[in-house]
Amino acid sequence: MAALLKLLAALAAVAFTVSLAGAASAKVRKPQRAAPEQLSQKQPPPPALPRQFFAAKGVQPLTPELEQDLKPKDSFRECDICPEMVVVPKGSFMMGTPASEPDRFKGEDPIHRVIFAKPFAVGRFSISFDEWDACLADGGCGGNKGDDKGFGRGRMPAQGISFEAAKSYLSWLSRKVGRSYRLPSESEREYFTRAGTTTPFWFGNTVTAQNANYKASIPYGNGPHGPDSKGPAVVDSYPPNPFGLYQVHGNVFEWTEDCFNKRYNEDTPTDGSAWLEGDCSKRMARGGTWDWSANMLRAGYRDGALAYLGHSFRVVRTLNVQP
Repeated sequence: MAALLKLLAALAAVAFTVSLAGAASAKVRKPQRAAPEQLSQKQPPPPALPRQFFAAKGVQPLTPELEQDLKPKDSFRECDICPEMVVVPKGSFMMGTPASEPDRFKGEDPIHRVIFAKPFAVGRFSISFDEWDACLADGGCGGNKGDDKGFGRGRMPAQGISFEAAKSYLSWLSRKVGRSYRLPSESEREYFTRAGTTTPFWFGNTVTAQNANYKASIPYGNGPHGPDSKGPAVVDSYPPNPFGLYQVHGNVFEWTEDCFNKRYNEDTPTDGSAWLEGDCSKRMARGGTWDWSANMLRAGYRDGALAYLGHSFRVVRTLNVQP
């Protein structure tokens, strides 16, 4: 009997030891709660949303401090009838088109690097007739009403605007705000059209009628056929590009400051400035238009237009910021 009791005691001791080992093992495997500082490292805060600085009424130019603090994609409007401006980042890109790009034209080469040392601001949209008519109502733009060609005014892009007429709007706007507004250079126009991409269009290698306003019955590359546009669209149609700019392809041609040159050469500016040598009776226009084929909507397409012809335009403002 005594032997039996000793055996039972020994078995109980072994069971207790195994139970303790299991509890200890479970204790080791229990997940540890991360410290608050560890959680913050694992889950970085979301990026800040773009800021907007819009004049509520009258003229309210950016203060020097606010201008210096602007970040890419921030936007501002310096008077209640001024165009909305979007900050484009500094950077560089390869201007021009490769020989392998379908339907490219002579004059879009040689490819060369252009460097923008500082950010600058670009109109989110082409100038609309609302904005053009505000200039007229305020005594600017030389009384030139443009030509809506029967498509209407309002938020439609201002059309029938010669190069000099566009400059008259910029003179009025600069006087009104007390800041310098201007046309984009040709390299600026291609830079903010591409918005960091290298394909013929910022949205890819081809285009459809869902991407832009153009003569879609003539496809580009392997792209699909579509219905032809019946006229220009309001300026905020179609999705914006990665810089936040609308309709940089199609709808209306837009003036740039540059004089006409057949192709790039050793005198072509590489710092983003306008090329003011060449045939200045013509100016370079970019973007294509609603009644032209897709190959003329490409980011690298260049059109030398007589300066008295009627197109549209988009405004630029140099920012007083550090490089």
